[in-house]
Amino acid sequence: METKIYRIIDANLNRFKEGIRVVEDIQRYIFDDKELSLKLKNLRHLGNLKSFELEIKCLDSRNSNSDVLKKSINLELQRENLSSVLTANLKRSQESARVLEEIFKLIDLKLSQDFKNARYELYDLEKEILTKFLESSKIGDKPIK
Repeated sequence: METKIYRIIDANLNRFKEGIRVVEDIQRYIFDDKELSLKLKNLRHLGNLKSFELEIKCLDSRNSNSDVLKKSINLELQRENLSSVLTANLKRSQESARVLEEIFKLIDLKLSQDFKNARYELYDLEKEILTKFLESSKIGDKPIK
């Protein structure tokens, strides 16, 4: 059972970092927003474990080849526009932060609190990012579908 817990941590750390990275790259390369890109980068680095022992346990538990939900569902295979890419990846990171918050309650309360804080920071960033995106779409700065 313990190995399975680390598998949950490993999968959700990956989701957390990957989701943030997608949003970070959009802010960096499409919107040239240094401030938001840096906030996202710093938050993403929370997913890099400081404990070598914990990192090894996560890697040892990784078994992506036999993941029962490895195959994507149709909803995951398409995005309507850039806003939907941003939203999907922000939600992905928020949900992963919540899973990490709950699972770390079993083994490391400080990390649990760190991911709770990250989740709330992601909520704030979501509002800031999507508000900016909608405003730039209205004034025609970024003619992006």
